[in-house]
Amino acid sequence: MDYFCHESAIIDDGATIGPETRVWHWVHICSGASIGARCSLGQNVFVGNRVVIGNDVKIQNNVSVYDNVILEDGVFCGPSMVFTNVYNPRARVERKSEYRDTLVREGATLGANCTVVCGVKIGAFAFVAAGAVVRKDVADFALVAGVPARQIGWMSAFGERLDLPLTGEGYADCPHSGERYALTGDCVVREVPS
Repeated sequence: MDYFCHESAIIDDGATIGPETRVWHWVHICSGASIGARCSLGQNVFVGNRVVIGNDVKIQNNVSVYDNVILEDGVFCGPSMVFTNVYNPRARVERKSEYRDTLVREGATLGANCTVVCGVKIGAFAFVAAGAVVRKDVADFALVAGVPARQIGWMSAFGERLDLPLTGEGYADCPHSGERYALTGDCVVREVPS
């Protein structure tokens, strides 16, 4: 075993966990889960059977990652944030065949206590504010907040707000890294230095 596992955690046979990953108190990882390298799963995290978690992912305390959720490399899940996998659940209606896929792209941040309704895609390096309720796709580098979540700005890969309008044309530099970002229409891309 080349990962750390607290003695109170339950890891079902068949789960795959990458090197240098840390599994903390009262975590339950189901048998079909795939977790990458250098991840951190905080206290009381649940990971379902049909879940794929990339490398360098941080899942804070009290998060349940249900079936049909994919977290790409470098995703941050804040404390007590929520994923769903059934759009219209009822206790007396079986809907396991209706699970909707949720994809969280590389480097995205999901703030504390936010809710991600199943069937959406959160773009690369997007930033979901604490307490937001995401019901539709979020663009790469977008900053969303509120209930329901609405875009209020753009973020750099480093996690700094970019001085750009929501739509139009323009350029902005990350205040920390100095990387340049270009806005075209309603999309932001990180420019590659020449």
